[in-house]
Amino acid sequence: MADVLRLKRVLLSLPEIALRVGWLSEQLGAWPLAKAATLLDGLCEQAEGSDPDAREAVMVAALLFVGLGECDLAEQLREEAAARRLLSLDRLLRRGPPAPVYKRRIDNLPVPDYGTGRELTVGERRSLARRPSRRAFDRLLSDPHPLVIRQLLENPMVTEEDVVRLATRRPARLEVMRQLAQSPRWLSRPRVRMSVLLNPGSPPEMAGPLLVLCTRGELSLVMESTDAPGVLRATARELRQRRPPLRASDDAMLQ
Repeated sequence: MADVLRLKRVLLSLPEIALRVGWLSEQLGAWPLAKAATLLDGLCEQAEGSDPDAREAVMVAALLFVGLGECDLAEQLREEAAARRLLSLDRLLRRGPPAPVYKRRIDNLPVPDYGTGRELTVGERRSLARRPSRRAFDRLLSDPHPLVIRQLLENPMVTEEDVVRLATRRPARLEVMRQLAQSPRWLSRPRVRMSVLLNPGSPPEMAGPLLVLCTRGELSLVMESTDAPGVLRATARELRQRRPPLRASDDAMLQ
């Protein structure tokens, strides 16, 4: 318990989400597997009980594993959780079957017409995505190349509404989702997270960790979504059941 408390304090003392994710990544690379699993499970368990500091801190772990994707560390922690029955950690790292994705090769996907009379190169499109102007944003949001999307996500002129449009597009494009997975700035926002969770094409290694960040109401939306994979709906149900009962006076505020 004391070690989990120290972990929360350190994470919440760092001023930015990117710094928090970077620090935790370094620590997980240095800690023994058993220690990492115990701390993460304790943090997740407290977050499931609606501890406010734990909920803020567990966002760091969730965004870290979303960014890492399917990797050796995630698999080792998943096996450790199964062997030791660390159920909260299991829920963080649980994954379902692969999602249906748009599998056409990037070079076979249509490039938007940028109004120049010719197809722009990737470098030219990245330059457009870097500019502090929204003139070409509608076309850039439809660009198939991940480097263009990465540059666009870093543009300070991009809005939450733009990113929601990317996250909700169907069929989902795996390359776009992977770029979004590398953007804790946007995934820390509830609307963007829910757009990912409710898109049936979201990779399971991305959707699973985000689920632990949901409120009661958001978990209910996932449970009721006929498009969400069965594993995701079942985990949402478990998480909702783990939430402590609300007082009537708190219901509207904390749902």
